[in-house]
Formats: sequence, C-alpha cells, structure tokens
Amino acid sequence: MKKTSLLVCCLLATTASLAQPAAPGVSRNEIVIGTIQDLSGPLAGYGKHIRNGMQQAIDEANEIGGVHGRKIRLLVEDSGYDPKKAVLAAQKLVSQDAGIFAMVGHLGTAHNLAAMPVQFEKNVVNFFPVTAAREMYEPLHRLKYSNAATYFDQMKIGTARLVKDGKYKKVCTLYQDDDFGLEVMRGAEGGLKTLGMQFTEVTSYKRGATDFSSQVARMKSAGCEMVVLGTIIRETVGTIAESRKTGFNPVFLGSSAVYTDLIPKLGGKFMDGLYATMTAQHPYMDAAEQPVRFWATKYRTRFNEEPSVFSVYGYIAADSFIKAAFKNGPNLSTDSFIKTMDSMTFNRNMFGTAEQTFTSTKRQGNAYSRLSQIQDGRWKVTSDYVAFAGLKPVMQKDGKWKVESEFFKAQ
Repeated sequence: MKKTSLLVCCLLATTASLAQPAAPGVSRNEIVIGTIQDLSGPLAGYGKHIRNGMQQAIDEANEIGGVHGRKIRLLVEDSGYDPKKAVLAAQKLVSQDAGIFAMVGHLGTAHNLAAMPVQFEKNVVNFFPVTAAREMYEPLHRLKYSNAATYFDQMKIGTARLVKDGKYKKVCTLYQDDDFGLEVMRGAEGGLKTLGMQFTEVTSYKRGATDFSSQVARMKSAGCEMVVLGTIIRETVGTIAESRKTGFNPVFLGSSAVYTDLIPKLGGKFMDGLYATMTAQHPYMDAAEQPVRFWATKYRTRFNEEPSVFSVYGYIAADSFIKAAFKNGPNLSTDSFIKTMDSMTFNRNMFGTAEQTFTSTKRQGNAYSRLSQIQDGRWKVTSDYVAFAGLKPVMQKDGKWKVESEFFKAQ
C-alpha cells in the first residue's frame, strides 16, 4: 500500500508540475500573448488587419483545444504609431495581471526599438515583429526572433535582378529621408555595386511630402530607365502618377512597404507595371490557390471585410508562435521556448512564404524575397525565391539546402 500510495503521489506531483505556471503569461489553462498595433494613427488600416489575422490563427488553435490544453489569449494595445505610446503600451502589457509570455507581431521599427527594453527587462520574447529592419535580429539577443527579409536584402537582390534582366544603364532612386528610406536606398546601392554600377541620380523627400514634381523632373532630365522607390503608399502613388503625367515612364521598383492592394486602389491604371519585393502573397478572394481562397473567405466571414497582406502577416506571426509553443511541449517557459525556437523550422506556407529556420546564432528566419508586379490592377508574382538571375540552390555537406548567389551570400 505504501509503495502504491507513493507512486500515485509522484504521478500527481508530476501532473501538477506540468500545469504549473513557468513564465509570465502562462497558467494552467492559458498562454497570454500581447501585440501593439496602430489602431488610431496613420497606419490604423495595417494595424487592424494584423490584429485580425492574429486573432484568426488563435481562434483556429483554440477551436481544437489550444496548445497542450492551454487556450491562447491575445491582449492588444494601440500605439497610434507613436513610439512613446508604444513604450506605455509595452509597460502595460508586461505588468498587468500576470503579464504576457511574448510580444507577437508588433508593428513598426521605431516602436519595436522603443518597446523592446521594457519587454527584455521582464524576460518577454519579441516574436516576428511586422517590420523589415535589421535591428529586429541584430545585434544578437536571446529574446529576438524575426521572420522578415530586410529592406536592405530585398533591394540588394531585387535591384540587381531587374537591372540585369532589363539591361538598364541609368538607375535612379527617390527615397524618404529617414531610416526606412535610407535602408532601401543603401540596399539598392549594394545591388548596383555587384554589377559595377552606381546611381545616375539620387533624390529624396521629407516625410509628409505631397509634391514630387521637382524630384520627378530631376530623374526625367537624367534619363533614368529604372527608379528605385524608398517610399510607402501615398508617396509611391504620387511619384508614379506625376511621372506618367509628364511622359516619364521608367521601370519602378519598391520594397515590401509598397506591396499592398492600396497602391492600385488609390493610384488606378497609372500603377500598372510597378514592381515590388515581397515575402507573402496578397490573399485575393479569387486566388488560384484553393487554401488561400478558403482562408480569405473565412476571414471575411469572421471580420466582415476582405483581408490584406497585413492580415497574412498577423496570421503567420501568431500561427508560427502557436506551432513553436506546441513543439515546446506542456512545460512552457521562456528558456524552453528559446531552446525550441533555436532548432525550429517553419515550412513554406499557403501564402508562398519561404521556409524559415532558426538557430542560437541565427535569429532571422529568411533573408530572401520575391518580385511581384501590378498587372491590370492586381499584384502578380513574377519570380520565386531561387529564380533571380544568379541565384541557385546548393546542397551543403550536412544535406541541407542553401541559396547561393553571385549577388548575395546566404546566411
């Protein structure tokens, strides 16, 4: 009897330990994660779609029992796209109740940079932020994980690809005079250097500008055949519209910041021909891929509006977190989650996102992007991750594949 009682006691103790909270935001029945979005500022449309995409992934997981018996709960705070408000939002998320286990899908470069010290002090992972800045994984930090190909890498490969294919001799750039615009410009500059070229004309604008006539006139006068745009939405539409009206029709290339259905919606026919780098496809309701159509229909039914690529970003961030938490097992702690992530691979998904791999020294899951072009008012994928000129998949000695390039060295 004593041996039996001891065995039962040990089993009960083991079962209880599996369900005990092991980290902030983790209880017997829940895993609480947080996100900070712009819900009231200039990118409120993006923020709302990211939040909705995250919620859809969480709902799907909770419908089948959650993660090892724990339901996922999402706490959302509004930054108004203001870094100072992002700090306050982070302070609230990490301190209220039992805090959050991870910050997932936080929108904005400056906003993440402002919030991360608050999170890291509480041992809260920054997981798959919605920004393509290198600071999301550099310098190396145990609590940083990014799934975005950087603007620099996007433009380095994309620019070289288009220039080489089009045999363009005069390449120019128009960029927003801030960290984002400079990152795009420098990436394109790096791509040109691999071809022994440099920009024919470099021009910029201050954030908030609405008139681009002088910049367009300079590039037209320089005879630019291709223009790299370090712009976002309004500036992209304004620049291209001004160019078309003046009879200036170079090839335009933007970063993933312009890969949004708002560009053709706002700019109309003038936007046809624009190229952009991208890592996930826009989820059109009539997409050729049946799983994407099903997902988009489910999203529209749930939120009473059509999804955007930002809905996809949010969905992928939350879905990836859930997959990693499930692989972690029932004993979820920050240390065990990090250990799981440092050997984690996320396969290519229905939205065409490249395979993501992580290690203890590699916290950017993927460094590659694809090219897409607006054709008849819709984005059409025009290349795959290994289809750029000079790119090729090569099997390594350990049996894994890496993409090697004359333009870009795989990490």
